[in-house]
Amino acid sequence: MIRIIVIAFICLPTSYGKAVLETNERYSNVGQTASRKIFGENLIHDDYDLHHEHHHEHDPGYWKKKVIWKEGWKKIWKPAKKQIWNPSWKSIWKPIWVPTKVPAWKEIKIPSWKQNWKPVWKEIQVPAWKEISVPSWKKIYKPIWVPIKVPAWKDIKVPAWKKSYKPIWVQIKVPAWKEIQVPAWKQYWVPEWIKVGIPGEKYLGKDQHGWEYTSHDLWKKKLIWKPHWKQIWKPAKKQIWVPSKKLEWKEEWVQIWKPSKKQIWVEDKKLAWKEAWKQIWVPAKKQIWVSDKKLEWKEEWVQIWKLGKKQIWVDDKKLAWKQAWKQIWIPGWKTIWVPGWKKIWKPVVISEWFPSPDHHHQHSWGRSDSLKKL
Repeated sequence: MIRIIVIAFICLPTSYGKAVLETNERYSNVGQTASRKIFGENLIHDDYDLHHEHHHEHDPGYWKKKVIWKEGWKKIWKPAKKQIWNPSWKSIWKPIWVPTKVPAWKEIKIPSWKQNWKPVWKEIQVPAWKEISVPSWKKIYKPIWVPIKVPAWKDIKVPAWKKSYKPIWVQIKVPAWKEIQVPAWKQYWVPEWIKVGIPGEKYLGKDQHGWEYTSHDLWKKKLIWKPHWKQIWKPAKKQIWVPSKKLEWKEEWVQIWKPSKKQIWVEDKKLAWKEAWKQIWVPAKKQIWVSDKKLEWKEEWVQIWKLGKKQIWVDDKKLAWKQAWKQIWIPGWKTIWVPGWKKIWKPVVISEWFPSPDHHHQHSWGRSDSLKKL
């Protein structure tokens, strides 16, 4: 049974291996202390018990130390370049506004007087006709229905065989007309009332006392139709090609029901007229006097404001260029140190236990002999 205790330390160059071998005996006590730290106190005691057990088994053996090299990595710092931005200044021209004065014309109003004719309506009475209704009697005929029997034909179905053709549709393109709207102009007439003067004298009649009435320079309303034009959209047709189907027929026999007729008698009504009288209202006219207005024009002067112009000076801005300085950033390089890893080899001293070749004559552990051999 072999127990191995590892003691590790760092040695940078590999040429120092010989010096390490010469100082193995000096670090024997250090190896025992490191073994306690690595494996714990209980492991050392267990080794001690194992040695005693081997002693009782009459197999003392001996310890031998050996140096091996183990691969490892060491963190180092190496130079590198990092891009930075250095501040600088650049000359630029910045536009600025310089206030100036420019001539301009201002709209003003000048007072003035204008002769105006104001219409005035005068209340008058004019004759008119009023639509009234008067009662009257009208001879009418009322319809009376008399029930009768009349011959008729009833549609019935009789079975028959018919040679039929099964349709098969084939896709084709056929011309068609598409409804579109095209612009056009349409003339329409708008009714408008105008005033027309009646020249001369007009006799209006007598009153109940025998006084005669006449009128001069009357006005009347005349309805005229004023033409206007408006844009409309007229329907038109445009030829297009639309998908369609062409029918092909396949022959087959199917049972059908042919329509036939059978004579029957059905009930009907015959219209008869009966004389009757009905009260109605006949329209008539009655003369009345209605209120109306006569237009008169009255002269008056009104104050108005005429438009005029006055020269003024207004504020304005003139564009000028001013020199200024702008901060810019120029790229540069800075030397920095970045971490890296370097491959190294660590010497490791291990202790191996070997059984004694002749455990009857040799009772020592053989530590001193093994160390001298190393």
